[in-house]
Amino acid sequence: MADPSAAVPRPESDALDDGEARTPPLRPGGYDPAQYAGCVVRSAEAAGVSPLLVMTVLHNEAYKPHHPLLERLWQWWKPEASFGVANMHRATFEQVRRRYGLSQRWHDLRDDPAFAIHAAALHLKDLDQNLPERHVRRLSRDELLALGYNAGERNMLAFARGAPPGPMARSYLRRFRAHRSRATAALARSGGHRDAAEG
Repeated sequence: MADPSAAVPRPESDALDDGEARTPPLRPGGYDPAQYAGCVVRSAEAAGVSPLLVMTVLHNEAYKPHHPLLERLWQWWKPEASFGVANMHRATFEQVRRRYGLSQRWHDLRDDPAFAIHAAALHLKDLDQNLPERHVRRLSRDELLALGYNAGERNMLAFARGAPPGPMARSYLRRFRAHRSRATAALARSGGHRDAAEG
């Protein structure tokens, strides 16, 4: 079996260091996921997933400040808190790190937005590979993948078979649908590929 890390290389570091992966501001409310549209397009294309899916997930996960200092303080109070602009939990990240042979660690997510987006795109790729082609029609594939990102793969598969999402999953789904147009606009402004905004 081929090494999965060879099939999905991390985008070149010089491409990620072009000013699009600046640290989110410390000021609450000053963070806009659209600032990372270039990173989203590159990471999504490298992972083989929809840039629109990744960007919409980033908008959904923008409900808290993502400055590294604030995340360090939050971790002091809640050691297993999620990290980075994509809010990834440690157990999820460790699965992605082992599968793709990533050299960075979980703590690097809070200091490196480009890496956090890259890891999120790889996780969405894994979810997509495990989601059956046939699923309930009331949820789109991207909606199921977003729910998988938020609620875990087991719940995603249950939703795909027809299990009703609980209150937290429904709230996440409502925000995902509401953020879709903002994510589309962010990708269009980034000058990415035309199909990047279409998903």
